[in-house]
Parts: sequence; C-alpha cells; structure tokens
Amino acid sequence: MTTSELLRVSSAALLRHKMRAFLTLLGVIFGVATVVAVISVVSGMNYYVREKLFALNPDVIIFDKYGIIMSREEWLIAMKRRDITMTDMEVVKAECRLCEQVGGQAGRNRPIKNGDRKLSDVNVQGHTPNMAELSRFDVATGRYFTEAEYNNSAGVAVIGWDVQDQLFPNQDPIGRSFKIDGYPVNVIGTLAKEGTVLGQNRDNVIYVPLTLFKKHIAPSENIDIFMRPRGGVEASTAAVDEVRTILRSMRKTKFNKDDPFGIVTAEMLQTVWKNFSQGAIGLTILISGISLVVGAIVIANIMFVSVVERTKEIGVRRAIGARRRDIRRQFLLEAALLSAAGGVIGVLLGAGVALIVDHFFVAQVKPVFIVMGVGVATLTGLAAGLIPASRAGKLPPVEALRYE
Repeated sequence: MTTSELLRVSSAALLRHKMRAFLTLLGVIFGVATVVAVISVVSGMNYYVREKLFALNPDVIIFDKYGIIMSREEWLIAMKRRDITMTDMEVVKAECRLCEQVGGQAGRNRPIKNGDRKLSDVNVQGHTPNMAELSRFDVATGRYFTEAEYNNSAGVAVIGWDVQDQLFPNQDPIGRSFKIDGYPVNVIGTLAKEGTVLGQNRDNVIYVPLTLFKKHIAPSENIDIFMRPRGGVEASTAAVDEVRTILRSMRKTKFNKDDPFGIVTAEMLQTVWKNFSQGAIGLTILISGISLVVGAIVIANIMFVSVVERTKEIGVRRAIGARRRDIRRQFLLEAALLSAAGGVIGVLLGAGVALIVDHFFVAQVKPVFIVMGVGVATLTGLAAGLIPASRAGKLPPVEALRYE
C-alpha cells in the first residue's frame, strides 16, 4: 500500500468512531496542554527575571548584610551580622583601586500622602546618583536626581507607575509635591510601567537620594553597596577580593572566619532562579508524563479493541493481497494519527492558557514548544500502537475471514 492509501484508510477508520477517539485522547490532551502551558510560563518568567526582575548589570556586584539566603540557618547567621553603613560605602569608594563605580541603595516601606490621597505601604528606596547606571530601570518622563541634589539631601523623588496613577490621576506629576512619612518631596521623574511578577509589584516604588533617605526617612536602615569593577566582568574577581578585604578589615574579621556580609551577583540570582524553575519544570513533566502514560495505555486498549472489531476486515485485506507489514503500518499509523490529533488539541489548549496568563502575568509561547508537544504526543501513540499493530499483522487470513 502507498502512504496516501494508508493515510486514507487510517483516517476513515478513526472518523467512524469520533466520540470514542476523542475520549481516548483526553489523557494525551491534558498531558501535552500542561507541558506546553507550564514551559511557556516558565520561559516567559525566565526572560522577565533575566531582563527586568533582577535589574542588575552582569558586571555589578552587591555587598549586603544578608546575601542569598537558602536556609533558616543562613538567615539566623545573617541576622547577627553588623549593618553595612554609609561610612562603609564611602571607605570602599575611597580605597578600592579596582572599582570603577561604587554606589549604594537602601529601602523601606513607608506611607505616602498627597492631600486626601494616601498609600500606606510604598517601597521607598534611597539611591546614590550612579544607581541609574548600576541598575537597570527606565525613567519614562522627567529625570533622575543629580550629584548636587544627592550631596544636599534634596527633597526630590522619581516615582513608579502605581504611585503616579494613585497620587496624581490624570495629571502630569512632574514638579508636584507629596509627603513620604510626613516629609515633603517634589517629583522630578517617573518610571516606566513594569507590572507585578512573583508577587512583587515593580511599580509601587519611589526613588530618592540616599542621603535624604538616611536623614529623614529611615536613618537606621542597613544599606547595600553596589560595585562595578574596572575592566568589566573579567576583572570582577580581583575587585571583589579587594572590597572583601576592605570590609573585613573594617570589621576586624579574623582570617579563618567567614565573611560578615553577603555577596550577590546577577549570575548568582539567575542561577538560584534557574534551579527553582528547573525543579518546577521537572515536577510538571513528571505529572504530565503520568497523564501521557495513562493516555498511551488507553490508546493501546482502544487499538486492541479495534483489531478485534476489524478482524474480518483484516482477513479480507490479507486475502486480496495485503501484506503483514501493510496491516502493521496501518494500525501504527492510526495510533500515531489518533495521538497526534490529541497533541494538536493539547498544544492549542496549552498555548491558549499561556496566552491568557501572559495577559495578566508573563509567558512566552515558542514554536519549539508546539513542535515538541505534537512530537511527544505522536511518539506516545506510536509506542502505544506497537503491540496491537503487531498482533493485527500476525492474524492468519483464513481464521480472520471466519471470525464472527
């Protein structure tokens, strides 16, 4: 039989029992849909985390009190460390010869007010002027604060999208004033809208000079030191060692003791996220694999039933010249077509879910996910159809013709 004849015969056989075929495919459909939807969401989140959430340039290193906490024990140890202060930052800035830039950041949630409009819990961050270069954030309108404003602890602020929308609805906020915890500041810039990811609202923020922050908003707050080495990423190891030496000497840390501070890089943040996302994908594949195995068992059972129902048809075809391999190929093709149809439906369902998620959250539906979904479904069908197809091909023509 030619391939076109096989396709025609196999398709006709499947279309004779549409409802049975659809019910047979439910396991495959849900398995493929789950894989496509979850991988699309994780892919989108990976992109967002890399480009937006961890807004840190690859050649920037952070020295802070906590570092990356992975256990309760690490948290308890970090809590006992001494705060990193403005003095620490200034000493590093003055003494680090391998540092191209040294900046600082601190943050605390504070209430803000503009007339009768109030927001009770806004993330207020104090920055040095060079944080616009050390971190990646977009000033949509207006400007960032200058070195002179920083040195004079000027009451100026750059506000996020949500703050602008709720304090100054239908108004241009540039040049207008509001109060942070009772202290007046003027708006000099607004940030581009970023949205909410992983439960973190990226638009409910205010940036002010770090000097103002430490003087009037949160004097006791610990700060993070941001450092960019001379020579880029390649020079980061030597620069990190120099800053570590400075901070350890200021804390009189013995040579055999661990650093009394944490170190964070963009690569470390992304590694932590990748480990988390890979675990999520692994769990999803395990769950989806169970659905696909169940789907394969159901397909195999239906193909066995189909072989029994069509025993006489097989006998007639063998009697008029069909070879065993033609019968095997036909039933294998039916199983593959059946499963591939489930894969297509599953891909469409999973992609639809991912697109809905992307509307509210973040997701990326890539062509490779679609090909992968249909391919996995087709392979599942081929595996499920091997034994039934082999049994159909081995039926003796005479006995098959006598079957009632």
